[in-house]
Amino acid sequence: MELPFDGAISRYFNELAPHPVREAINGASKGDILNPDYPHDSRLSKKDYEREIAALQIELVKLQSWVKESGERVAIVFEGRDAAGKGGTIKRFRENLNPRGARVVALSKPTDAERSQWYFQRYIDHLPSGGEIVFYDRSWYNRGVVEKVFGFCEDEERERFFRQVIGFEKALVDDGVRLFKFWLNVGRAEQLRRFLARESDPLKQWKLSSIDVKGLEKWEEYSSAIRETLTRSHSSDAPWTIVRSDDKKRARLGAIRSVLHQIDYARRDLDAIGAVDQHVCGGPDLWDA
Repeated sequence: MELPFDGAISRYFNELAPHPVREAINGASKGDILNPDYPHDSRLSKKDYEREIAALQIELVKLQSWVKESGERVAIVFEGRDAAGKGGTIKRFRENLNPRGARVVALSKPTDAERSQWYFQRYIDHLPSGGEIVFYDRSWYNRGVVEKVFGFCEDEERERFFRQVIGFEKALVDDGVRLFKFWLNVGRAEQLRRFLARESDPLKQWKLSSIDVKGLEKWEEYSSAIRETLTRSHSSDAPWTIVRSDDKKRARLGAIRSVLHQIDYARRDLDAIGAVDQHVCGGPDLWDA
């Protein structure tokens, strides 16, 4: 049986990828940023990144301590294109936290029983209890994007989702849940380069799925579904933060800083946190940047 990563990504690259995408990948060295519209010409240096992430992770430990002591509930949703760096960003959030109070929710496809439930029900079961931080590695926004692109839901089901999602999130926030929503975006050439790297690395091939392979030809369909989802689900109670993740290091720093700036936890050190790079991490206008 042929697995999704048995040459499928390479075949797409050689036979179907748009010519500018192939040119960008073939002409680039390992450290180059492939998206010409990215606001930085080069990737953040490893030395600067390690210094900055170390300071931020100390602040995250303080945040978790405060969350536990105060009984606060924090839910952080990570959405984005495939290979945009969701898992790596979550890993850097949790790296030095107590896993008992900082867990990841990464649900597989719904069972038959779950399909018969209210759409949001299985996600509610994983919301944080008092003193917990929960990271959703994909979330209820599957209905807005992936299910739309691949025809996994009916149009009426998706419309019902949009009618309910803002009220659903408002109810969470009104009940005291601190809800953060991140959309990680990555350029087409960079996404394909990451897929090619996964395909050739036996330790990373597990990250590839048949959806990833099929999705390569659906870039524009994804773009349309993402744009609509961001527009229709952005609200004052639960706004979207867009993270441009062509440079993974800057993306991780931006997401962590964004959370730390929005919670006034005990012993917070604003100088250690530093400023959020608004060209990399900001409001929905960054989607089209």
